[in-house]
Amino acid sequence: MNKNDLSIVLSGEAGKGIHTLEALIIRSLRNAGYHFFSTSEVMSRIRGGNNTTQFRIGHRGIRAATDRIDILLVLNKNAITRIKHRLSKSTIIIGDERYVEDEYKTNYDYRNVSPNILARESGGELFTNIAIYGLILGIIHLDIEHEKEMLRAKFLAKGTLIVDKNILALTAGNKAGIALQLPIDIEKYDEMRQRAVLSGNDIIGYGALAGGCNFIASYPMSPGTGLFTFLAQHAKQAGVVVEQAEDEIAAINMGIGAWYAGARAVVTTSGGGFALMEEGISLSGIIETPIVIHNAQRPGPATGLPTRTEQGDLLFAVFSGHGDFPKIVLAPSSPQDGIEIMHKAFVMADKYKVPVIVLTDQYYLDSNYSIEKPDFTIYKTTNDIVKTEADYLTYKVNESGISPRGIPGFGDGMVCVDSDEHDESGHITEEASVRVTMADKRMCKINSILNDSVKPEIIGASDYDTLIVGWGSTSGAIIEVLEKLALPKIAFACFKQLWPLPIETESLLRQAKKIIAVENNMTAQLSKLITMETGIKPNHTIVQYNGFPFSIEHIEIELKKHLKKEGAVN
Repeated sequence: MNKNDLSIVLSGEAGKGIHTLEALIIRSLRNAGYHFFSTSEVMSRIRGGNNTTQFRIGHRGIRAATDRIDILLVLNKNAITRIKHRLSKSTIIIGDERYVEDEYKTNYDYRNVSPNILARESGGELFTNIAIYGLILGIIHLDIEHEKEMLRAKFLAKGTLIVDKNILALTAGNKAGIALQLPIDIEKYDEMRQRAVLSGNDIIGYGALAGGCNFIASYPMSPGTGLFTFLAQHAKQAGVVVEQAEDEIAAINMGIGAWYAGARAVVTTSGGGFALMEEGISLSGIIETPIVIHNAQRPGPATGLPTRTEQGDLLFAVFSGHGDFPKIVLAPSSPQDGIEIMHKAFVMADKYKVPVIVLTDQYYLDSNYSIEKPDFTIYKTTNDIVKTEADYLTYKVNESGISPRGIPGFGDGMVCVDSDEHDESGHITEEASVRVTMADKRMCKINSILNDSVKPEIIGASDYDTLIVGWGSTSGAIIEVLEKLALPKIAFACFKQLWPLPIETESLLRQAKKIIAVENNMTAQLSKLITMETGIKPNHTIVQYNGFPFSIEHIEIELKKHLKKEGAVN
């Protein structure tokens, strides 16, 4: 078992509280000084089926999911079948003997521990998850006194009896974990105790608030609902108006209306809902009213795999909306830059009066991270709004194409917008020359946007010969593999602005002798955009589209295979 990279997987039935259990465990890991990454995958059902949660605990470089399972906790029947391919001879399987088939008892290091029995003996099976919590803390030799106090505070309102039974279940589980005497000695880091424990949903939510968000209208659709829930939970404290719309069409129109009135709005959805928002995106484009759209990707087409992950909506986002007009597509690649990218989305939407689409995915949003506490004082917001004069022109033509933006009631001018083609005053027109002038005006914003682009981040050798190209949630696994391989003359270009492609794109690619694209979709969509815009085609692509994120092992195997072809590794 790797001393500084421990992979623990919980496999249990949907609807039995594994998500709550995960929240307890990661906070205990943080408080103890451990660096961790956790991620969950769930089946598309409320009850039944089988869900898993992985905890990776160890060195500071841990950033992504791994196929490897060092310790597997089996919490229900049929919990192993779906993940059998991830087991190895060194995997330790822990669980009630009723839930573990004979082949796993014989062929693996199996330990018979029943959290249900531990809980029953401590006051009832209602406390099974607390017994599992204690079991895991015992396995990694974590002192539970702090956790006892946390449980007391958490359940005090339910009465002394409930508190006592929780403490008994925690203690029983902890003793069972210690009794296993597993050889685990993970390094701790003092600075980890001061870090924030945030999910991807939390990060995107804080980024929206940093960008001045004060309005959200959405129709629930997983995995995009997490941002909606976050802002609803913080609505009173942060001053956010929250409206659950009747559908996605209404949601985006409400968001556009809110910006028109002077608010700073976001809508959140996933692929199917984003499809319904396309007309609204075009509306934003022609009336030049900002909107920020969060598209939490999941596999399509149609309902697809509603609880899985994929990077399949990039081309859809870039070419969304009918007609020609500028838009911006961004994607956070790490927990650290998630707040920055979401903040940037609001700034750019406000500044350029265009729709800004932020792409995340289920894997990014539902994972949990230990990160340095964000400094929100560095995120400045300004409202790019002018007080209108009596002769105000909503679409005044100028060199930049960015007309001064007024809002109704702030000044003497009329703020007239129209979804038909219009003149500078906002009134409908069918004059051919005016149409050309307005279309040119809107599109010339691209020049300003390009000068304000989020540059690709180059990680690795500055004098690279081989360049890996990727974006979004794949980045953690790519970086971890490169750090592990420690090869010279190789770098990773992490794209955070996907449209329009930053002006540095071509020069970065032309420096490389070989380009390898890594994308969590079938057709390497960013590669297609790059080829379309620069004429440069990657030498190799590594893609995955089975609904799961890239594991460390998958990228390492595929990368080595392509590097071996090029003679970069033996």
